[in-house]
Amino acid sequence: MMHRPKTGAFLYHNYMMLHLYGIPNCDTVKKARTWLDNRELTYSFHNFKMEKPTKSMLKQWCRQAGWQKLVNKQSSTWRALSAEQQAAITDANAAVAVMQQQPSIIKRPVVTDDGGNVLTVGFQDAGFADLLR
Repeated sequence: MMHRPKTGAFLYHNYMMLHLYGIPNCDTVKKARTWLDNRELTYSFHNFKMEKPTKSMLKQWCRQAGWQKLVNKQSSTWRALSAEQQAAITDANAAVAVMQQQPSIIKRPVVTDDGGNVLTVGFQDAGFADLLR
C-alpha cells in the first residue's frame, strides 16, 4: 500500500522510495509510520500478515543487516517457539526458514529503499533521522 503525505512529499535521497515492512497494529510500526508521516516522507507499507516476505528478500536482509538483528528474541512469537526450535536457529538459513514461516518473529519495522537495501531494523528516532542523511 502506497502512503502519500497530505502535502508535497519529500522523497528519500535522490527520489528513492522508502519501503516499510511490518504489522499495522504493532506499536513500533505505528511510531515509525507517524515519524515518516510527520516528515512528509513518501513510503510504501508492506503488511507481513498480508504479504509475507520472500525467501530471497529475507536472505538479502540477512546479508545486509544480519540474521541476529532481524530475529526478534523479545517477541511473543519467539517465546512461543520450543527451546529446541529456538536452539536450532544458529545461522542465516535457519533464521530465514523461521522468518518466512512466521514473519511476526521479524523485528519491526524493516525499512528498505528501491534497491532492497536495508536501511534500518526496528525504530529509534536517531536511526530514522539517519535515513535523511
